[in-house]
Formats: sequence, C-alpha cells, structure tokens
Amino acid sequence: MSSPADKETTKPSNFLRQIIEHDLAAGTYAGRRWAGRPGDATVQASGGPDPARIRTRFPPEPNGYLHIGHAKSICINFGLARDYGGVCHMRFDDTNPEKEDTEYVHSILDAVQWLGFGWEAHGTRHLFQASDYFDFMYRAAEYLIEAGHAYVDEQTAEAMRLARGDFGKPGVDSPFRTRTPAENLARFREMRDGQHEDGSMVLRAKIDMASPNINLRDPAIYRIRRATHHNTGDKWCIYPMYTFAHPIEDALEQITHSLCTLEFEDQRPFYDWLLERLSETTTLPDGRVVGGLLQSPPPRQYEFARLNLTYVITSKRKLAQLVYDGKVSGWDDPRMPTIVGLRRRGYTPEAIQLFAERIGVTKSDSWIDYSTLEGCLRETLDVTAPRAMAVLEPVKLVITNWAEVMESSGQAAAGHGAGFLDACSAPVHPHLPELGRRTFTFGKELWIERTDYEEVPPKGYNRLYPGNKVRLKYGHVIECTGAVKDAAGTVTEVHATLVPDTKSGTPGADAIKVKGVITWVGAADALPAEVRLYDRLFTDAQPDAGGKDFIESLNSDSLKVVTAYVEPSLAAAKPDDKFQFERHGYFVADRVDHVAGQKPVFNRVTGLRDSWGK
Repeated sequence: MSSPADKETTKPSNFLRQIIEHDLAAGTYAGRRWAGRPGDATVQASGGPDPARIRTRFPPEPNGYLHIGHAKSICINFGLARDYGGVCHMRFDDTNPEKEDTEYVHSILDAVQWLGFGWEAHGTRHLFQASDYFDFMYRAAEYLIEAGHAYVDEQTAEAMRLARGDFGKPGVDSPFRTRTPAENLARFREMRDGQHEDGSMVLRAKIDMASPNINLRDPAIYRIRRATHHNTGDKWCIYPMYTFAHPIEDALEQITHSLCTLEFEDQRPFYDWLLERLSETTTLPDGRVVGGLLQSPPPRQYEFARLNLTYVITSKRKLAQLVYDGKVSGWDDPRMPTIVGLRRRGYTPEAIQLFAERIGVTKSDSWIDYSTLEGCLRETLDVTAPRAMAVLEPVKLVITNWAEVMESSGQAAAGHGAGFLDACSAPVHPHLPELGRRTFTFGKELWIERTDYEEVPPKGYNRLYPGNKVRLKYGHVIECTGAVKDAAGTVTEVHATLVPDTKSGTPGADAIKVKGVITWVGAADALPAEVRLYDRLFTDAQPDAGGKDFIESLNSDSLKVVTAYVEPSLAAAKPDDKFQFERHGYFVADRVDHVAGQKPVFNRVTGLRDSWGK
C-alpha cells in the first residue's frame, strides 16, 4: 500500500490531502501503537509503533451491490492510504442483520479488488467486520451506563419521536432518564437476555435534550432485534445502532482519518462525544475506576461531497426496484450504475480511477455530467483497445465488375474471378505497431452500413450514391451504380464497380482522390454477431430529484439489439475483451453471454464522442 514519498506531490491537492499532510507534519498520530489487529487500549498498548503513517477505511454495509458513488469513496480511501504510506482497511458495517447477506459481501470484495485495490499490508490482512466487535460494543455500552452516560428508555417509538422536539423546539426528557445506573444496567442485561419484546425499549446515550443538534438529543445506541445475523447467528438479540458502532469500529482499528460523505456531518459531534467518553476514565461511587477503553488520540471524521452524477440514480432502494420490477435484466445490467454493471458494460478500473481523480474532492454538493465519466473511459480505451471493423445495420454491396477486374489484373484465372478473394490488412492498433496486423478479405460481395447509401444524397453527403466514388477503408475505390429495392421500396442490395489499381497500400492507391471513406466487412469471412447498443437508462439528467418518479424518465431506447457482421479477427475475442469498432465506438465482448466458438455477443461501451451534449 505504501509508495515513494514523491508520489505525494504528483496528485492534485484537495482539503483531505491538506489535512493529512498537516497531521503528518505535526506528528498527530506518530505515537500510535498497533498490535497487528483491532483492539481496545490495552491490546494496542501491547503492540509496537504503527508501521502505517495513516489509516483509512472503506466501510460498506453488505446490503446491496456497490455503485459508482461507492467507487469514488473506494478510490479516495484506498488512494489516500496508498499515496501517504498508509493502510486502508476493508470493513463491513454489518450491524443490521435483516438486510445483510453474504452474497453482497462477496460482490463487494470482488468490486474493490477489480478496481485495483487490496487490504493486505505489512504482513497483515486488513479485512474486518463490525460484528466481530459486538462483544466490545456491549462492554462499552455497559460502561456508559455505569458512568451515567446512558439509560434504558421504555417509551414507544412515537412518544420518543414527539419528545425529541425539532429545530425550533427543544426536546423533553424521558421519564426514564433519571433511573440509577444500577437500574439501567439491570434493564439492559434483561434486553440482552431476551426478556423483552422487539421494539419495547432501547438504550439511549444521555447527552442533552436541549441541544440545537438534534442528533445529540439522547440518540438511541442499542435496540432489541430478534434476527439471525449472517456472521454471529443467533448469539445476539440486541444490536448496536450504526451511529454508535461506527466510531467504535474506527477506534478499535486505529483509523486516523475517517472519511465519509456530507450527510454524516451532523453526526460528527456524537462521533466525537462517544470516543471522548470511551477514552476517558471515571471514578464510580464505589471507588472503582472504569473506562479508558480506547487509545488516544481518537480518530477524526471528515466529510466530503457525495457523487451526484447526471442521468444516474444511486439509491439502493430505487436500483432494487429497477431490478425486481424487470426494468433491467439484473444488478449487472450494463445500463446500471453498479460496479458489476459498469464492468459488464466495458468500463475499466483505470477509467473509474481517472474519473475519481478528475472530479476531485470538495465539501460542496454539485452535479457531475455523465459525459465526464464517459470521457475518462474513452481516454483509457483509446490507447489500449484493438481496432476492428463492424457493420451494425448491414446491407449487401455487390461489386458487379469484380470478376472482370480480377481476371484482367491476372489475380484470378479466366472464368473464376467472381470467387476470388483479395487479402487485405490493417493495423491492430494505429499507434502500437508491435501488436501486428489483422487480416480480412475483399470479394464480390461485402456488407456495408445501410446509411452509407442514399439514392438522392443530402447536401454534404460523401458516401455512396449513383455516380459517386468512395474508398472502402483498407481496400479499394469503388463507384456506385445504383441499388436494388424490394416491393416496399427498401434497398436490398447496393451495386458498384471497382476502380482498378486503387487498393490501399499499393502505388496506385492515391491515383484517385475521393472525399468519402466507409467501413465494410467481407461477406465471405465476416462473422454474424449479436450487438447490444446500450445507451443511458434515463432521459432526465436528474431523474429522481425533487421527488420525481424516476420510472417516468426511463429511456425506451436505452437498449437496441441488432444482428451485425464483424471482421474475422473478432473470432478470437474472449469475454471482457474490448475493441474500438472503427467509426462506431468502443465495444466489449459480453462477460456473461459471449462464449468462444458461438455467435459472438458485443456490448456498446460508449461512442467515439459525446452525442448527448449536442
């Protein structure tokens, strides 16, 4: 995870980098110790100096598939740890047993690794889960009760809500707030032992019911919930609230910089309050000294703006609705903003990392146009993707003088010219000659795009129309003579004659100047392929903003499936291989449905340029 010191100066600065650099210069966390594993103050004191200069964490709840917003957080947390010689912990905040599943655990781990990050450093695997800390969290809760900082409240949820007040009215103390620590401790242990019904009582922190920050008005920290947990099974029938568990997890793992999105800003005072209480010691009336559970200095929380991306929704509930209502084919549908969907669409880890770096880190919310993400993808694919020709809306092109030209040039025996195939080639990548060349054949019959022929051409049209000459890319110059139509008036064949001695790469190639160059594939060796033309899932740039029904702005043209013809080099394509189909854009062999030896399946990743900005 560590990197050369000079890497720190190669990245654009932002307020998080400035905070980290200040802390490193001040030695804020220089005296920390690390026992090689998470633990309380006693455990960490037994360890040596922490080998990590900073510690960050990526803490998703395993209740769904990660999306592009999570990708930003992954890049920030793992990227900062990498750049400053630190470690980023991979942690599952699995404190809500009813919504969590091991399916999501596996998908999250796979997504983080696919993005190019890992959690092993200094000989330690920094993969943790909040549920492993349940015993300590319970111990911390009992300490808060004993120290007079927590009490068991038996009001109904509605009564607590009303007593909490609002921004213009202070809260009202619970009638159970004045119980003695001994009474509260006994009641809390009854909760733990399953003696009370779900929802009948909660443990609350005792802070200030008149606080202007409503989050400090005695927030709930434990609730009764009879649910089987995917990790701890039925050991517990009480579970900590997220706002209680999260700072404790950070402290046990010796996190230095706890980075989260702006919606947690109002929770920071409770985060600090809790860690201060658990770090200090208290002398009880019986003379016992308790506390000092966590090591100092505690972690600090810093908030950054979440990702708001146009033409995208990132609500897990709304994404699940798209899946379960059949609006998309699944969580990995290439139109979904989930990481598995982006991956299947053809996005690369490099593109997403570039995107995260390009949009930067700020403390103010703003909207990022989807074209920025697509632009990063084009940048990464342009320098790596092999080229290929494909015809997506095919119509047959017949070279009516093919046999005569081949025989007169001596390339085919008299009477056999019609079946002769002329070998053509092109570079695999125009700027990477070491990748070699790809080959395909030119013959009497070819496939071209239907839009490359017009009987009456519009102004500025330089492709095929009667009497016009064009070059078939990497092949020959032809002159259009007309077309054949069916009874409905649809063109079924385009006819042309070949201009001799104009093959690309030969001395006569420049003898005739043409304005139009079109792509093609040979009918003799082209492969039929299923091509899925994906587009943005929504037509509205902010489909769920302001309470709008996002379903109403679903793009009915977000997927078109066509039978295309592709050049023979694509027979070797493997799932997840990416290509630039010349003229059309970037495509990927579908990682699920593309099977070697069968009809190939390609997904459109993105076009060669932004068409939505016009």
